[in-house]
Amino acid sequence: MFKSKKGKNFPLQETKEAQLFRSQFPYTEIPKILFDKQIPMPNPAKNIWITDTTFRDGQQARPPYTPNQILMIFDLLHKLGGKKGIIRQSEFFLYSKRDREAVEKCLARDYKYPEVTSWIRANSEDFELVKSMGIKETGILTSVSDYHIFLKLKSNRSKVMESYLDIVKASLDKGIIPRCHFEDVTRADIYGFCLPFAEALYKLMDESKIPIKIRLCDTMGYGVTYPGAILPRSVPKLANAFAEELGYPGELLEWHGHNDFHQVHINGTTSWLYGISALNASLLGFGERTGNPPLEAAIIEYIQLTGSSDSIDTQCITEIAEYFRKEIKADIAANYPFVGKDFNTTRAGIHADGILKNPEIYNIFDTEKILNRPLRVLVTDKSGIAGIAQWINENIDSIASGEKEVVSKRHSGIRHINNWVSEQYANGRTSAISSEELLAQTRHFLPSLFESDFEQARDKAKHLAEKIATKISNSPVMKEMEKEAVESLLHDFTTREGSIQLIALTDLEGKRISQVHTQRGEKGLFRNLLNKDFQQHEWFIKVTETGKPYYSDLFFSKYTHQLIITAALPIFDQQNTMKAILDVDFRFSELMKLISSIPEEILEVNS
Repeated sequence: MFKSKKGKNFPLQETKEAQLFRSQFPYTEIPKILFDKQIPMPNPAKNIWITDTTFRDGQQARPPYTPNQILMIFDLLHKLGGKKGIIRQSEFFLYSKRDREAVEKCLARDYKYPEVTSWIRANSEDFELVKSMGIKETGILTSVSDYHIFLKLKSNRSKVMESYLDIVKASLDKGIIPRCHFEDVTRADIYGFCLPFAEALYKLMDESKIPIKIRLCDTMGYGVTYPGAILPRSVPKLANAFAEELGYPGELLEWHGHNDFHQVHINGTTSWLYGISALNASLLGFGERTGNPPLEAAIIEYIQLTGSSDSIDTQCITEIAEYFRKEIKADIAANYPFVGKDFNTTRAGIHADGILKNPEIYNIFDTEKILNRPLRVLVTDKSGIAGIAQWINENIDSIASGEKEVVSKRHSGIRHINNWVSEQYANGRTSAISSEELLAQTRHFLPSLFESDFEQARDKAKHLAEKIATKISNSPVMKEMEKEAVESLLHDFTTREGSIQLIALTDLEGKRISQVHTQRGEKGLFRNLLNKDFQQHEWFIKVTETGKPYYSDLFFSKYTHQLIITAALPIFDQQNTMKAILDVDFRFSELMKLISSIPEEILEVNS
């Protein structure tokens, strides 16, 4: 099944002391790049493709995605990679319930590409988990440098290699394709350990007739592409050693890099040129520490190298960026290639002049056709009132969303901004007006286009209050209405959620049927609320009349003199009959402290 290129054998070289390559990695100094006179010639893999680690390594660099977010991103990866499956696989964790829920959602899509694979700890229980979920391939951690073998595992090469081979055999016994992650390969002894281990894997593959993949992991980003650089840092020589000297099939080799030294993209694409078929990448480069090869950049590089888009939907790159920006709330640098908000926006005044004459002069390619990103030019002294109005209509969110109407060039605020721009250039300015400057001027002269910071904070706080109150009202304990359990639930939520000023249950006659639960030491402030009749209160009237939740605007509590929001929610029994009203007062100042860019689903899991 796998025909090896004839060549020499690579016996394991045991050593009593760790080979740490101190001439290249002194640690107390910046690493050294050493050279010899050996320069391997490029020998590209017959076929090249991309594999995705957005949901594995990518999630180690940011708050975890929710299952629904993962499904959406998975759909976008499928669309981006096209019918030929240029994005061939995507790897997932399987450890938590949320991980497995995401995998099940993606498997249900039944896409040929990207194929769902996993990453597990190297033990038999995890293989059972992979098998039970119907996953055909899994990544296995097999660290190969003496930094890991001696310093982390406290072992030696022979024992570690034997343990790795036992793990691989266990995977083969389960009928699962193993993908061995050669962790820290750019600090490893290539001829003394890596190639002997790979040769042993080749023999197991020949015996089992099951493919065994090898992922070369530049864990610390030490890889370099310079001609003549020596092992283990040389990406060309690493790829050549496995693909040419050993003859490991290129379609079973994969490169996985990190960006610690700003080499991640070029290292990955260079691996294609020296015989490795698969480049492992992550959307927007998200990954452990400095990140992995950015997948969208690998897509563009693939097209440049092959001269063909191969059904790739390049406009999907913009869809992905917008989803990450708006739904996941990911920070994307404005000047980040291909996906940054301003990546194809011209700032220099002289460049802007050239763009207006012919866009090809300063645009990398037809970004509107290829990425659905029209070329943009920032405002200069040549923009005039029409140019300023166009910039505002293209860049102010409230207009782009349709919330506010398009601004006419006849608006008085536009004239004021144009006067300011003219003054800038009259005083000798040569560069274009920045987005930040234009935004500040627009806020000053067209304030109605913006929501104030206070309004934004109020809306976010109100949303959080709704989430917390709904979680309480939806508790199964509320449907049963068993008094002791209800009191315990209200007490627990009050002690856990510092934003709650008070919480209580009221019957449909306006009488309290629970204790008034407050923060520690504050119960005395609300003593008169225990026996009060609430029938005339707005929240009570609204809920009883509509059967729907009610949320107040901000107002000052007469008991604590703090800004609060009242939430009142109907409580229904098992027969969906309203039995009571949940009344919760939230402190605005404490809700403000909860506002975060982390997805609310993550906060709920941790609460």
